[in-house]
Amino acid sequence: MTRPTIRVVLPAHLKNLAGVSGEVGLDVPAGPVTQRLVLDALEGRYPMLRGTIRDQRTGKRRAFIRFYACEEDLSNESPDAPLPARVAAGEEPFLVIGAMAGG
Repeated sequence: MTRPTIRVVLPAHLKNLAGVSGEVGLDVPAGPVTQRLVLDALEGRYPMLRGTIRDQRTGKRRAFIRFYACEEDLSNESPDAPLPARVAAGEEPFLVIGAMAGG
C-alpha cells in the first residue's frame, strides 16, 4: 500500500521563491507524519526554502511563520507531535502561513 501524498500550502512569497504554484505534494517516509517530517521533506525538495520557515541552526519556527491544519493552530506544538490524521491521509493540507504584524 502506498502512503498518501502530504499536501502543503505555502504563502505567496515562498511559492515564488520555490517556483511553484498551488499546493505542493510531498511523499514522506513511513512513520508518524509530523511537522518536522513534512518540513524536512519540503526543504529537501526545495532547498531554497531552507532557513525561511525555520531557523537552520535551531530548527525552530521563524517568528512570523504559523502552521495550521484542520482549522487548528499548530504553531506552538512540538515539531515531533503527530499531525492530524486527515493531514496524514492527504485529505487536508498542512498550511504554512506568513503572519502579519502592525498596528
